Amino acid sequence: MRQLSKWRAFGARVGTGFVRACAVAVVSMLVPSVWAAAVVLGIRWGASNPWSWLAPLVLVCGGTLALARPVCRAVRHLVARWTGTELPAGYRQAGPVTRMSTGYWWNGFGYERTRRDALMDQKWRVRWADPANRRDLRFTLLVPFTAGLVACVPPAGAAAAVVGLGAAGAGARVVGALGLVVAVAAAPYAWRPLEPVAVRLLRPSPARALADRVAELTAQRADTTVAQAAEIRRIERDLHDGAQARLVGLGLSLATAEKLMATDPEQARALMREARAGAAASLAELRELVRGISPPVLTERGLVDAVRALALDVPLDVTVTADDGLRLDPPVEAAVYFGVAELVTNAVRHAAASRARVTLTRDGTGVVAEVEDDGRGGAGARDGGGLAGLRRRLAVFDGALEISSPAGGPTRVRMAVPCESS
Repeated sequence: MRQLSKWRAFGARVGTGFVRACAVAVVSMLVPSVWAAAVVLGIRWGASNPWSWLAPLVLVCGGTLALARPVCRAVRHLVARWTGTELPAGYRQAGPVTRMSTGYWWNGFGYERTRRDALMDQKWRVRWADPANRRDLRFTLLVPFTAGLVACVPPAGAAAAVVGLGAAGAGARVVGALGLVVAVAAAPYAWRPLEPVAVRLLRPSPARALADRVAELTAQRADTTVAQAAEIRRIERDLHDGAQARLVGLGLSLATAEKLMATDPEQARALMREARAGAAASLAELRELVRGISPPVLTERGLVDAVRALALDVPLDVTVTADDGLRLDPPVEAAVYFGVAELVTNAVRHAAASRARVTLTRDGTGVVAEVEDDGRGGAGARDGGGLAGLRRRLAVFDGALEISSPAGGPTRVRMAVPCESS
């Protein structure tokens, strides 16, 4: 049984590697296929035809330029899916299009009569002036002769095996057997050179990476400023409409009771009872407000106990699993706690869930918090939504938010924040 399992695992590796090698070969050889088609076209037209060199030249140049960016995007997708290595595109992003008082639209380069014309002009100007085009073109020209050639070995060996084993003659069969051996032996490894080649040639330049980082930090600072202003307005509104109003009423009740003490003691005692109830309500509101700003249990006992206390307060069956003794820096603990609180609240309000599970663990770089519920699913980070805001708040700490929520559920949200834990 153990030997059979080994053979099955080897067969799975060979099959997976062969499929991946074929995918790499197809993607990397798209541009050479255009070149081959241009050569065939020039040969068929003949040297006497004046178009025999011009049309193939146009086909080679146009096809290479048109396929460079799609090929690079496909390679980034394959590398990220197979190896988990994310390669940022590093393309220039178009700025906003603004309508001026004259009625014309400004796109950062010039004025156009309509918004559509302004967007179209901006799109092509940004694309053709992007330095990433040279990087993509260089990769498209080099990948067929590096990772592409290696990836062609398994399909070429399989083709030789099919032709050789199907033909008559001992020599052809030997060639077919050798082709089969080469295809099987090379399949698990032939696609692997794609990752180092892509990492070497498709990474954004240091200047582009620095510019993207500056833009990201600028956006994070703006989001943080907006979030802080909104939080201050919320606190002021809660104080003004809640505790402050109750305290004003409390003062009026005490003043009235003081005047009635001599003339109507019973009425004065009733007002004092109302004042005492109002003071208790004000104290409860202030405690709730403080809990929303910084829960005392989070400050005193840490993230794990704070999440467990949160699980006891929600009308949902929540299971909390966490590493013992997990302590983080206070800002990171607050970000993760309020993220978990928002996800659990979403499960109660929007997902119609009956149970949820919260997991807090360490990994090699920081803390990972996962919230899973059995609700209806369909959650997503839509613009202006709560999950999009949560993603922006985690980005301040270089954190990431991953959402898996198919229709019908379950919904699984993973928050990862790089940090040191004690």
